[in-house]
Amino acid sequence: MLLNYYIYYRVAPAEAARVRAVVDAVQSALAQDTGIQGRLLRRDDDATTWMEIYEGVAIGPDSRRRSTGYWPQHGFDGYMAADSRRHTERFVLF
Repeated sequence: MLLNYYIYYRVAPAEAARVRAVVDAVQSALAQDTGIQGRLLRRDDDATTWMEIYEGVAIGPDSRRRSTGYWPQHGFDGYMAADSRRHTERFVLF
């Protein structure tokens, strides 16, 4: 089964450049290690709300656990807005 991941969160405005660097580093490592290529978007009416998209991902429980480890090692959580967290939505084609 192929999954599409949509992950959204709010970043602290003062940390936007750092967050971008972390997301770029994580997406690069993920692509190199797994072949999964991500995209980064932001809301057109709110520059602090960002979304990562990973489409067509053939991923099992073992790979899912491994992929979540990229974020803590880059210190990502420290750059989000105080009242935000990463929300992950998974969709499949039917």
